[in-house]
Amino acid sequence: MDQGTRALVIVPTYNERENILEALDRVLLAVDADVLVVDDASPDGTAQLARDYEDDRVHLLERSGKRGLGSAYIAGFDWGLERGYGVLVEMDADGSHPAGRLEALIEEVRSGRADLAIGSRWVRGGSVVDWPRHREVLSRGANTYARLMLGLGVHDATAGFRAFSAELLRRYDLGAVNARGYCFQIDMTVRGRDLGARIVEIPIEFRDREKGTSKMSGDIILEAMRKVTWWGLRRLAGRKLQERPALDAPR
Repeated sequence: MDQGTRALVIVPTYNERENILEALDRVLLAVDADVLVVDDASPDGTAQLARDYEDDRVHLLERSGKRGLGSAYIAGFDWGLERGYGVLVEMDADGSHPAGRLEALIEEVRSGRADLAIGSRWVRGGSVVDWPRHREVLSRGANTYARLMLGLGVHDATAGFRAFSAELLRRYDLGAVNARGYCFQIDMTVRGRDLGARIVEIPIEFRDREKGTSKMSGDIILEAMRKVTWWGLRRLAGRKLQERPALDAPR
């Protein structure tokens, strides 16, 4: 496959020793793609397991400290864009994102039907498994709030299972994206919308992690609420997060 159409699946890790090998197995069985593990100096040895994985499609980017999910993805995007990948995918290592839906996400972008394809829990056909009721209410409520405040036509803007075209990512000002945690996903969705990106949602079955500890925290939730409120006020004032030409604008 030509490198310009090849997909790179970016998997950020911090203390995912219990999950990383199974995650890599599932991805490589599901799709013909490369994988980049972005590890933030996990003290549990996650990086070493990725380094020793015997498949030349697996790559490792080690960072010196725990810098957050958004920063890890941006580092992965930069790595992939420098090497000419055509589709760049976000995916968690904890088993919550179904590897069996990778091909559908990638094909939406590769075919040109979408610039950003999101694996969505909250569209028809999507679902969550093994989630307590309060988490479902929190996620649905956060997405509804973001959709109303930001004028988004996306039902799962916080989803972390998504595929971008390289063309779209090159139009982002990635250096201006400073959101941490899951607010990063909302930020990237809004910026894509403001660039005129074609965004589609693909239904997925989302499963809660079985091993390890969730990285979700109260600080991450508060960050998301503050930023969405601020972005919503900016929107009402007629200011976009990123003033750049639309994808279909003359160059």
